[in-house]
Amino acid sequence: MSARPTPARDHRGTVHLEDAALLSQHGFAGRQFILRLQAPRCAAAATPGSFVHLTCDAQVPMRRPLSIMRADPAAGWIEILYKVVGPGLEALSRQGPGATISVLGPIGHGFSPSVSRPRTLLIGGGVGIPPMVFLAESLKSRRDAPWQPLVLMGSEIEFPFRARPSTLIVPGIPAEVIACMPLLDDWAVASRLATQAGFPGCFHGYVTDLAACWLEAMAPEHRQEVEVFACGPTPMLQAAARVARRFGVPCQVSLEEFMACAIGGCAGCAVPVVTESGLAMKRVCVDGPVFDANTVFPPAA
Repeated sequence: MSARPTPARDHRGTVHLEDAALLSQHGFAGRQFILRLQAPRCAAAATPGSFVHLTCDAQVPMRRPLSIMRADPAAGWIEILYKVVGPGLEALSRQGPGATISVLGPIGHGFSPSVSRPRTLLIGGGVGIPPMVFLAESLKSRRDAPWQPLVLMGSEIEFPFRARPSTLIVPGIPAEVIACMPLLDDWAVASRLATQAGFPGCFHGYVTDLAACWLEAMAPEHRQEVEVFACGPTPMLQAAARVARRFGVPCQVSLEEFMACAIGGCAGCAVPVVTESGLAMKRVCVDGPVFDANTVFPPAA
């Protein structure tokens, strides 16, 4: 009788190492960049919420974990949105088309939307925006439920795209909040933007406050079909968990942690998680990065 695989081995055979050709790299305000890599094995296996661990430059030995924003299995490419923080990503931002980037991925357990809750609320803050774009694109192509994703994005620096007034009406969102991500609008996926930087057409305040505004205006029977997904800075994720609990809807969060190996060996990204057996340390890289919000941000006793 063969032994049952342990959780530490769940990721074996699903993570690929490949030399990817850099197809394009475009810079945006706030030292933000969108990178497209020809990585067919990773593109074929990527799911919303998974990430890659990639090299930045020959002179930078440590890899960097970055969320996947889009993946095209047919064309074999993945896209990554990142913000320059530190010398590693600074070196990556200087790479041009034709460069070879070593990619380890896709890594991690991604989001798991429930078909019984098709009114999905996707909340992305800053560099937490990419997984929300990936999840929205995935949901719009699925036919197993009447998915109605709403993507809310928050940023205190300029967004990595040129916002425009949305063509899609979103009940429960203040009428003056009309700025959207054009890519999502073109997909017929509703999106709205939040900031405290005064950008035109945006909600003035935290993105989680905008989420609460939308949920508050919703009929109770519709709220029973809502599930929240969030990625961004830890304070934003904590706020998203509180909003979800306030309105009695489930919430999944994608954690951001520093990583060394990103494949579960070093346990440097471990965080406390509430389990059926009590508090346990779980590795964000392979046990996550997506967790039930109540297990990582439990309600106060």
